[in-house]
Amino acid sequence: MTIKRWLLDLGNTRLKMAPLHKGARGELTAMPHGDDDFEVALRAHFDAHDGDEAWLASVAPPDTTSHLRALMQDLGIEVQRVHSRASMGRLKIAYAEPARLGVDRFLALLAASERDDGPWLLASAGSALTLDLLGKDGVHVGGLIAPMPAQMRSALATRFAQLDVPEGKAQDFACDTADAIASGARAAALGVLEHGWNRAREKLGCEPTVLVSGGSVDLLLQAEVPGMQATPSLVLDGLARYVKEATA
Repeated sequence: MTIKRWLLDLGNTRLKMAPLHKGARGELTAMPHGDDDFEVALRAHFDAHDGDEAWLASVAPPDTTSHLRALMQDLGIEVQRVHSRASMGRLKIAYAEPARLGVDRFLALLAASERDDGPWLLASAGSALTLDLLGKDGVHVGGLIAPMPAQMRSALATRFAQLDVPEGKAQDFACDTADAIASGARAAALGVLEHGWNRAREKLGCEPTVLVSGGSVDLLLQAEVPGMQATPSLVLDGLARYVKEATA
């Protein structure tokens, strides 16, 4: 009986998954884990049997993570939880306490460190906006974390009653409050990426390869940053590398 291995990337809103074939990631599938039919869809997705393995990277709340683990184990799939490490392969992270670096960021850095087009600036637009700068030698310089536009709008609405308005449409210059908030929030998020790219270029003395990912990747692609590459599977690619290292 052949043991199957699966890669699972559990975020705050979606589960991304892919089979692992001979150390390489297979086709990526994503589904929102908050949907009413999530459990049914998950069970339909897996052709599993006892002894199969799933390697799980999760930044979701503990109860969401525990629920997924229980569902997978009910399918006969043993779940291995992965965590950030100080180093793996060529990668050496900047954090003194590796556990404080989100595992999704760690795995994206791990995947990038295996490429041959470094140095790299990694930008991810998910529940938060994160940037990470990675040297060509695999040494992590450090990163930034900023709120996404939805969080900015929510913070304004909570703090100022007069700014608690329906969601507007982002544009260059708005003519009403709702659109002005949407426009400012978008500009702030794009400004983080543009600022990070400029500082990275100054620090490195060259232009880094910019890898963008996350559920709101289309937002990042609006930034005035040259040569951006959309990399939706970067975390799972890093997870595939993690499994290879861990099972060698």
